[in-house]
Amino acid sequence: MTTDFSWLSRTQLLIGDEALQRLAAAHVMVVGLGGVGSYAAEFIARSGVGRMTIIDGDVVDPSNRNRQLPALATNHGESKALIMADRLKAINPELELEVVREFINPAMVEEQLSHRPSYIIDAIDSITPKITFIKLAYESGLQLVSSMGAGAKLDPTRLQVVDIAETHHCPFAQQVRKQLKRHYGIRKGIKVVFSPEMPIKESLMLTPGQRYKKSAYGTISYLPAVFGAVAASVVIRDLMHPPKKKKSNK
Repeated sequence: MTTDFSWLSRTQLLIGDEALQRLAAAHVMVVGLGGVGSYAAEFIARSGVGRMTIIDGDVVDPSNRNRQLPALATNHGESKALIMADRLKAINPELELEVVREFINPAMVEEQLSHRPSYIIDAIDSITPKITFIKLAYESGLQLVSSMGAGAKLDPTRLQVVDIAETHHCPFAQQVRKQLKRHYGIRKGIKVVFSPEMPIKESLMLTPGQRYKKSAYGTISYLPAVFGAVAASVVIRDLMHPPKKKKSNK
């Protein structure tokens, strides 16, 4: 079957046929479909990536509507993964899409990573599942970009893409760094999107502790989406221009 690239004509003008074909041949995994991951998944689909896996076991909550793409007043209690699946297939009906409606656990992650996706976006917003996923992805040697905290901040122009060892003024990144170092000896080598903007500490609230969340920061509508856009851009640009293989000395 011949793939119809006509809907990507504007993308083709910008990046050319060869890069477009690379994207069409790629498999991108997006883990977590909240404020960051939902937008990242959409931008990946709209770039012409040919295969995607989306993973999220959660359902829409009223508090999600201020920042999450799948959240509407009409779909409270519905699966975020299924809502996003319908949306992504409506964007690109030819998209090869796997939908995993599960929360993160080691067995599931190992199974999914065995498919060897071309690139992974980690948009998990709870520390313990995030650490589990990053550790397994890191050990697999797969390309990964991880989103740090989008809460308690307002300025989208401050976002940076750095190694996790270079993050600062981000309480979420601090916890991720601490846990990776303490439990797995991982100090660097994780590409992340983060904001060095000073967090607004007054926006912190305690939560019931469900799904590994004991606290959460306030959020604004646009900032998680910008995190998702930056993460998606990292993936798309890296897939368009893969690193050149080093010449053998033999």
